[in-house]
Amino acid sequence: MTVRVGLTGGLASGKSTVARLLAGHGFRVVDADEVVAWLYESGRPGALAVGHLFGPAYLDTAGSVDRARLAERVFADPAARRRLEAAIHPLVARRFEDLAGGAEEAVVVLEATLLVEAGMADAFDLVVSVEAEEGRRLARAVARGLTEAGARERLEAQGDGAARRQRADRVLVNDRDLAHLTRQVDALAAELRRRAGGGGGTP
Repeated sequence: MTVRVGLTGGLASGKSTVARLLAGHGFRVVDADEVVAWLYESGRPGALAVGHLFGPAYLDTAGSVDRARLAERVFADPAARRRLEAAIHPLVARRFEDLAGGAEEAVVVLEATLLVEAGMADAFDLVVSVEAEEGRRLARAVARGLTEAGARERLEAQGDGAARRQRADRVLVNDRDLAHLTRQVDALAAELRRRAGGGGGTP
């Protein structure tokens, strides 16, 4: 039986770093952003949903989603963002189940920013949230190339994270250096191997 892990956290919390470290332990990690990119390809369910919700102006000439234009719309319009999320989140969950169901690994991780907010948490055996103080996250996001205004807009769109932290079975605090975070991930990986009966990664 595959152990399903939901990995979540807000913008620039260190979630992707944790995903990379878990992959280094031999676990299969599925990135929700990559799933969305697949769904947004021409003819796939996500592209069809976007076309239905917002019209052909949000698709390119090949029929794939124009992600830059769509992001500009939904980050400026909370109602549009909620409509998009209501359509896309179930498609992401279904795709992950397809991938996890066919996985040979004993542990499969879905990395998703809005995993709890999308109502997907109950589908996982363990929900892990990566947390950091908001000011630190803002500085990291700007260092990665976002404008401060753009980073604040995304942080606001993701909410304060209270529901995420309350629902999480495990919280990893990324407020120090990489070594500190790595030690937490190593402990989590050991727990996941125990849950999987010794499988799912390198010893």
